[in-house]
Amino acid sequence: MASAAAFDVGDADALRAALTEIEHQHARLDIVVGNVGQRDRRRIAECGDDDIRSLIEVDLVSGLILAREAAERMVPRGEGRLIFLTSIASQMSSGRDAAYAAAKAGLEGLIHAMAVEYGRHGVTTNGISPGFFATETNAALAFDPARAAFFEQRTPLRRWGRPEEIGGAAVFLASAAASFVNGHILVVDGGTTSQM
Repeated sequence: MASAAAFDVGDADALRAALTEIEHQHARLDIVVGNVGQRDRRRIAECGDDDIRSLIEVDLVSGLILAREAAERMVPRGEGRLIFLTSIASQMSSGRDAAYAAAKAGLEGLIHAMAVEYGRHGVTTNGISPGFFATETNAALAFDPARAAFFEQRTPLRRWGRPEEIGGAAVFLASAAASFVNGHILVVDGGTTSQM
């Protein structure tokens, strides 16, 4: 059985309550996918202090809190899967999105640290690093012919990714087939980061 819980990413008490409710309904917490994200595609010089803090809070701090709370609930059972969505922006830059890139790079650091800290308890922690996906967040880019053509040219498969292609990666990392995969960032980008 699967459960999903929605909460304000800045409200740690609501997060704890949501995880407790899942445990109450199912007597266990097996898999957590951290898929929160906020973007600000302006140059860093155009972002105010509060803009930067807000983005770091959503894209990194909420992941840290989710990882801690979920892992501690998985440890007594001796197994669990933590999966976080990062971004290829943590490895390459468009010249914008500095706070987003920094937050996603921090999330990758969290994945490695959690893999070591909780692996001995049977809890694996991995990430998925998407490339250019035609999601709501990227709708303005994906449906602007000139900009869409640029991004398609940057991807060897010559198309935008589909959301279900991220889902397939998450299913793999959550499955028994990935039982010895820990601390890995699975890049799902159609080859974007391989192309010069």
